[in-house]
Amino acid sequence: MENQKVQIFDTTLRDGEQVPGCKLNKEQKLIIAKRLDELGVDVIEAGFPVSSPGDFESVQSIAKIVKNATVCALTRAVKNDIEVAAKALKYAKNPRIHTGIGTSDSHMKYKFNASKEEIIERAVNAVTYAKTFVDDVEFYAEDAGRTDNDFLAEVCSEVIKAGATVLNIPDTTGYCLPEEYGAKMKYLSENVVGIEKAILSCHCHNDLGLATANSIAGVINGARQVECTINGIGERAGNTSLEEVVMILRQHPTLGLDTHINSRLLNEISHLVSDSMGMIVQPNKAIVGANAFAHSSGIHQDGVIKNRETYEIINPADVGVNESSIILTARSGRAALAYRAKKIGYELTKLQLDVVYREFLKVADRKKEVIDDDVHFIIETSKIGILA
Repeated sequence: MENQKVQIFDTTLRDGEQVPGCKLNKEQKLIIAKRLDELGVDVIEAGFPVSSPGDFESVQSIAKIVKNATVCALTRAVKNDIEVAAKALKYAKNPRIHTGIGTSDSHMKYKFNASKEEIIERAVNAVTYAKTFVDDVEFYAEDAGRTDNDFLAEVCSEVIKAGATVLNIPDTTGYCLPEEYGAKMKYLSENVVGIEKAILSCHCHNDLGLATANSIAGVINGARQVECTINGIGERAGNTSLEEVVMILRQHPTLGLDTHINSRLLNEISHLVSDSMGMIVQPNKAIVGANAFAHSSGIHQDGVIKNRETYEIINPADVGVNESSIILTARSGRAALAYRAKKIGYELTKLQLDVVYREFLKVADRKKEVIDDDVHFIIETSKIGILA
């Protein structure tokens, strides 16, 4: 059977850009938007047009250049927000307005001082009004992760009647456990009236390090869109990481789910976003971190040299990395040293390797990493009668 498609909704330019110090200018946003379109994302959330003239202009410019993806603009459940978003999206080939309101007890009481009936009315009015401008309207139930499932289903049923095409179920605070978030999606897919007319979407935050796990639990239980960012950048501890979702689904074909992302572009766009935003990717970050395909333990190195699949479940080339890295440290064994020596032109016999390895360990105990220049020096001063 053919895999069911999971849509990738990228919010790097909206939720990702809200990170302190990560503000992008219009030119940077346009470059990233083009790369996202080439990457194959289904939706680009380009910004929050009413928030500033600069954001309006950026959304408008992105809407003009994106050729394939849907271009989305965020609004609150406020008439003026929706009107401004519609103007910003005027030139989009495939426009979407993303509107919504908080639905948890906390948000209803402290943010809106409103009853459940008033929240539903505002949600319906916002979707109805957005629908007068565009066919594609996504509704977000902010703090859905902490919203009672019965009330959440009621809100979703009503906004579908009003014309919502996508239902965003955000774990806004990153509080949910995967089984809890998955169960919420399952409940909605079974209890929302008219659910067959809309797509359920995951929007998870990473406050407890569970954003990706929650999103995967969501799609396993019926969601068919994941809202995510490059490098997992986003508010507070970040959002669901696009590259993680894409590769998890690809590495687990038994799930019967996949995306249309060109994964070979992941490493390149990761660097682009990191450089543009000045936000360093942690070296041990899954998929795109500098150490994601680096091996320094002798046991691991020996296995990878013999057969990459002993310690790597992903071919580096599949995510745009040229090859695995064998990093020489004091924990490295003879196999790794021989491998790196061969890479720079030395074919060592077993006896020669034994001599060189003893000298290598002396250097490795003094340095965090032994580089190629060090290997040259060690071999050429080991008195084994070999030249490169």
